[in-house]
Amino acid sequence: MRAANVGVSCHDGAVLLADVVAASAAVGATRARTAKTATLAALLRRAAGPEIEPATAWLAGEPRQSRLGAGWRTLTRLDVPPAAEPGLQVTAVDAALDELAATTGAGSTARRTELLEALFGAATADEQAFLVRLITGELRQGALEGVMLEAVAAAAEVPAATVRRAFMLSGRLPATARLALTEGVAGLDAVRLEVGRPVRPMLASPAETLDAALAELAPDVSVEFKLDGARIQVHRDGAEVHVWTRTLREITPAVPELVELVRGLPCRSVVLDGETLALQDDGRPRPFQDTMSRFGAAAGELLLRPFFFDCLHLDGADLLDEPLHVRLDALSRVAGGHRMPGALRPSQEEAADLLERALEAGHEGVMVKSLDAPYAAGRRGRAWQKVKPVHTLDLVVLGAEWGYGRRTGSLSNIHLGARDPDGGEPVMVGKTFKGMTDELLAWQTSTFPGLAREDDGHVVLLRPELVVEIELDGVQRSPRYPGGVALRFARVLRYRPDKTPAEADTIDAVRALLH
Repeated sequence: MRAANVGVSCHDGAVLLADVVAASAAVGATRARTAKTATLAALLRRAAGPEIEPATAWLAGEPRQSRLGAGWRTLTRLDVPPAAEPGLQVTAVDAALDELAATTGAGSTARRTELLEALFGAATADEQAFLVRLITGELRQGALEGVMLEAVAAAAEVPAATVRRAFMLSGRLPATARLALTEGVAGLDAVRLEVGRPVRPMLASPAETLDAALAELAPDVSVEFKLDGARIQVHRDGAEVHVWTRTLREITPAVPELVELVRGLPCRSVVLDGETLALQDDGRPRPFQDTMSRFGAAAGELLLRPFFFDCLHLDGADLLDEPLHVRLDALSRVAGGHRMPGALRPSQEEAADLLERALEAGHEGVMVKSLDAPYAAGRRGRAWQKVKPVHTLDLVVLGAEWGYGRRTGSLSNIHLGARDPDGGEPVMVGKTFKGMTDELLAWQTSTFPGLAREDDGHVVLLRPELVVEIELDGVQRSPRYPGGVALRFARVLRYRPDKTPAEADTIDAVRALLH
């Protein structure tokens, strides 16, 4: 990289990488949500147009560019003396990362090394450490997303609800911040559902029992099967079809059977929310891993079947703000043959029968949904409640212990953390080695070293990137862990590659099981 491309000199008022590093450190040093929000908002107020998006992305824990082509191996080979004084501008660093992301083809490895050496040579020691964590993904603090949205609202002096809605519809936090800070409420209000651009999915809260969910939401409810499948969002505009996962990762090329099915629906344009899964010959669901394996490969003999449960747009009409019963009417018109099994306004006995049939068919349980509720994109509220016969939690894997006995040489006992809703590090709530097959042990042993933060020969501490679904009998108060609670009889059900740590259950959700 030519030194001029790095842009170490700064003009008056420019936001420096050092400013972002200091704000990130201050946020990480406090557990107070108000203090985090104030620190982030103060920095964002200083940011000018082209500085807003990269600064927002970095403070949320990831680069603005989706793929940089540089990992731990490349970065650990760098041996570049740090700069004595901070001078790197945010815009210059972002431009360097753009160039890094665009470097492909013959000679790209050497070119990436050249680019990184120039960038790191202009960075102080603290900035170098920050860049390593940012580029490798270790800085990711997806749980900070909610705090970032509050900070954007505070910095731009606009309602937080307006910022949140624009973000959920665009799916892009940096772009939402730029709109808020440069165009205010008018710019945010102009964000609409756009066919071909995914929206954040509406999420459900756990219900203690079916009776409890019905008592809160009935009688105007829909009760539907809750499948052991993968969430999908499908957009069609004419003959063009796109399919995304719950994390908004596009999988269209991997699911041609879903594309063909949606292309044949009786409409011009549609946005559908649902689940997909692979079925056995007897109609029972195949293991969740079988379904997920299709998302990274071309279609083979294992075909996916969709089950849609919501319609967010149909033939030019946006339905997000319409009550669920209106959206379900639209869903019946366009995809009635592919609807999730369920019943409208069932009696308590009918709902209990539906739950029993779902479980007998090999599914997880049922969903109870208010028919009067709009689609709250990206929100986890009480309008949708999931009813499952056993307690499960999606937790972050923080580490693993080397096994002994028949598990000697395997990474076995995993350390589990719940998400801190205020953006801090995951809070440890327990360990487990139960429920692990030999195949899963082999996978953990081969995968975990690549995510290691530290290995003392007994415990391998991991970067918080993996989510695992845990079945448990409950929780109990415990001074052993920082959250004050511990899991009881925890067992591994499966890993969740369809979820990020930002979607793991919070420490508040774990504590709620005390009651």
